[in-house]
Amino acid sequence: MTNLSQVVQDERTARMVLSMLVEPDDAVTGRLLGELGALELLRLAEGDEVVPGLSPVDAQVWRAQFERSDARTLEQNLVGAERAGIGTLIPGDEEWPSALDDLGDRRPYVLWTRGTASFLARPLNDLVTITGARASTSYGEHVAGQLASDLASAERIIVAGGAYGIEGAAHRAALASGGDTIAVMANGVDRMYPMGHRELLERVADLGLVLSEVPPGAVPTRHRFIARARVMAALSAATLVVEAGARSGSMTVARRAHELGRAVGAVPGPVTSATSAGPHHLLQDGLARLVTDTGDIESLVAHKNRPDPGQAIGRRDSQRQPTADRSRPAYRDTACLATPVVL
Repeated sequence: MTNLSQVVQDERTARMVLSMLVEPDDAVTGRLLGELGALELLRLAEGDEVVPGLSPVDAQVWRAQFERSDARTLEQNLVGAERAGIGTLIPGDEEWPSALDDLGDRRPYVLWTRGTASFLARPLNDLVTITGARASTSYGEHVAGQLASDLASAERIIVAGGAYGIEGAAHRAALASGGDTIAVMANGVDRMYPMGHRELLERVADLGLVLSEVPPGAVPTRHRFIARARVMAALSAATLVVEAGARSGSMTVARRAHELGRAVGAVPGPVTSATSAGPHHLLQDGLARLVTDTGDIESLVAHKNRPDPGQAIGRRDSQRQPTADRSRPAYRDTACLATPVVL
């Protein structure tokens, strides 16, 4: 097993290394991280003692994640990130977004950043997430752009995922109006994805903020896109879905926002349009309120307080049923577990 003690010296470095070895949104690792801290967690991973809350078999599976790289590779990745000017935020930092603490055991281990990290210190109500279909219509892009422009002009920060379609329209409109925007990535902040939005995302990094919970060099995977949804939802007071198919990833963002007690808005479209099926389902199921202009969004933000922390995703609370089964690790697709990439 890698001698991690050769690489880590403090809590920040330990969390950076942890993000290079373990996939995001692992409730078992998150629980241990909250109970022990990153330095003690890595020491536990290298040993053979009992892992709190895990059976011997599950502990063996959990420890296997830490055998994915040697000390030299990890050190090269850390040095490469520093030379590239990539920043990091961990809980306790002045600019760490406290809104992410509502995720409980599913809180990111670390945030890797390029740009103006101080945006994350702004009040929750200053941030609005806009998401929607990649294969959007001209109507959807027009509406998303207009809403994003108006919100940015009202000094709201637009959060999106940098994707084609609705999210790209939201970023462009925010920048064009001189406003602020954040792109939450499912890959390293040094690898702009999708490639067709490289120029746009570089502008976001220069004028706004690009962030990710996976390390530099990491490539997007299905699991990382799914995991990113909870971060996009938690960062903002409200999530707005403009267009989305019934099974769109944007619907996952909306559902995570609803679970967190955040406001959710949906823009209706033609009943004959497949790209409007998602917003229509959200409205029918009572998970979202109808949005037709920025006044509707302002109303959502103004009247939606932050949730009772006990309702947060993954929150440990003796009076509530936990959202994750902690009798076994929350491993999903081990084929997509992180492999550090030398910068």
